[in-house]
Amino acid sequence: MRRQVIFFSIVLLSPAVLAAQSTSALVEWPTYGHDAAGTRYSPIRDINRGNLDSLHLAWTYHTGEVGGPDEPKSSFEATPLMIEGMLYLATPHGRVIALDPATGREKWTYDGKVDPGLHFGDFTTRGVSFWLDTGAPASQACRRRIIFATIDARLIAIDAADGNLCPGFGSNGTVNLRDGLRNPPVYTEEYEVTSPPMIVRGLIVVGSAVADNNRAEGPSGEVRAFDARTGALRWTWDAVPQDAADPAYRTWNGSRAHHTGAANVWSVIASDSARDLVFLPTTSPSVDYYGGTRLGDNRYANSIVALRASTGKMVWSFQTVHHDLWDYDNASPPALVTLHVDGRERAAVVQATKTGQLFVLDRETGVPIFPVEERPVPRSTVPGEEASPTQPFTSLTPPLSPHHFNAADAWGPTPEERDACRAVMEGLRNDGVFTPPSLEGTLVVPSNVGGAQWGGVAIDVDRQIAVIPVNHLAAVVQLIPRESINHAEMEQSSRLGFEYTDMKGTPYYMRRRILISEHRLPCTPPPFGSLVAISLKTGARLWDVPLGTMPLPDGSLGPSEWGSPVLGGPMITAGGVVFIAGTIDHMFRAFDIDTGMELWRASLPAGGKATPMTYRIGSRQFVVIAAGGDGNFFGKSDALMAFALDSQK
Repeated sequence: MRRQVIFFSIVLLSPAVLAAQSTSALVEWPTYGHDAAGTRYSPIRDINRGNLDSLHLAWTYHTGEVGGPDEPKSSFEATPLMIEGMLYLATPHGRVIALDPATGREKWTYDGKVDPGLHFGDFTTRGVSFWLDTGAPASQACRRRIIFATIDARLIAIDAADGNLCPGFGSNGTVNLRDGLRNPPVYTEEYEVTSPPMIVRGLIVVGSAVADNNRAEGPSGEVRAFDARTGALRWTWDAVPQDAADPAYRTWNGSRAHHTGAANVWSVIASDSARDLVFLPTTSPSVDYYGGTRLGDNRYANSIVALRASTGKMVWSFQTVHHDLWDYDNASPPALVTLHVDGRERAAVVQATKTGQLFVLDRETGVPIFPVEERPVPRSTVPGEEASPTQPFTSLTPPLSPHHFNAADAWGPTPEERDACRAVMEGLRNDGVFTPPSLEGTLVVPSNVGGAQWGGVAIDVDRQIAVIPVNHLAAVVQLIPRESINHAEMEQSSRLGFEYTDMKGTPYYMRRRILISEHRLPCTPPPFGSLVAISLKTGARLWDVPLGTMPLPDGSLGPSEWGSPVLGGPMITAGGVVFIAGTIDHMFRAFDIDTGMELWRASLPAGGKATPMTYRIGSRQFVVIAAGGDGNFFGKSDALMAFALDSQK
């Protein structure tokens, strides 16, 4: 066990939203983020800072989806639900599994039969949703439903009791989410669903993931609501405005701008049923790295959008990136919390972004609670492109990750590797955050994996603290004129090296990679990833600690102060503990919410690229993580692992 003392400054100010639980009460985890607000905060305090030394593996369940060396890379990243004494999870290959939460024993399995030979951009399924039909008799089949969106874009309703399809939903239990899109996909892998839907007021609100750098008129990213009982479509909302009367319509300029695809919602949606609102984290329009076919700010894309849940009508929007040229999706879920600001309560939306910023907005109006200012940013030098002259910056909360690296900052474990990294950086355009892609190549800081990545934020609702995992990485992005592309070189495209994309409908190909040395260590100085705590009372950074360790070429691990790139989310409990995995070193860790001190760690068979969850059943609290890896840096496994205290046996 490693301990690292970090300073702390904490403010405890919030009503106790969740009452303290008795040690024998059932405490559930009923939605992906624990609650519809997406806080990832549990009121259980059985496991706490004083007894983590007794936290050990209680059981492991294997999904069986490990795959062979020639199979496309899928990633087991599910966050299970625990409802009414049953644990529910989903797998990338379209299976929904119900387990006994106390033992991990399988109760039933539904097989959605996703073709494992498909090549999705992110071949994963991160969870399921639950709906109780209060209008149905207690004994009626499908009164309790698991709602599941497969990676190949089918919305499925199954009986939570036995895993059978609900025949009255859609066509024999299934709705095809490819039907009715403004821009339909031209092949299966171009359109997918990775996140569980949000269910609010009897409606299933579901987004999609889109291959958004393949063509300017890629699949459209409409968010839709379906009746939870029948599967009938109730409303559709499109982030690319189609109505000329919409004020955002004129922020999409050019003859084909309103045919643009993507601007979808692939992350998790939050909801406030009492206010009849859903909150959408929208992404970049297609294509990611060139906007000459969609000039203007492209409002509603790269935004937090509040819709009326019952009708799909827009209430407000706040754009986090204007005219995105960097793949700066709002990749993480928004979180809803009630804050005490200037002596009064404020219902807030908290959003962490790939740009390494934390936006805190009024939940009813979208007006920033923490100040935001527009600042000048670099202009584009690419023919046909017009970058936004300004971008929004939070002025109260400092950046969660660096906004600038220069060649003098180049890092390497040896002088030779440092010099090689420096030489690469010296040849790139580099004017800090929001430097547009260029023909000579641009250093993009933060990279396309953040800053804050899809793992997002967890909020201690009592202490008023947001905890966010972030990456400290840069990327190299270059636009290559179509007539100059080297097709032989392009065939070597790889996520571990240069990744090439033919941006159809534009004059350019794109190539990019994370800026790493020949030994696959980042060229940017450590820490390469960290865990950051922000006070939602003051906006100040409370602590910032390295997260994870980096594997070295000889198989050993680098020093703890290096940290690791991280892809996964945090969870907080009332016991004062932050749990997170997601690091390359295949570890599951616990941190002190007040100080950032690492208190506990456990080894996993692969990287836990998921968000952990917790529940109590009987007198025992369990903490569960999917340790699936991804077949690349994070290894590969099919293990769902549950930890509990020895003293609770």
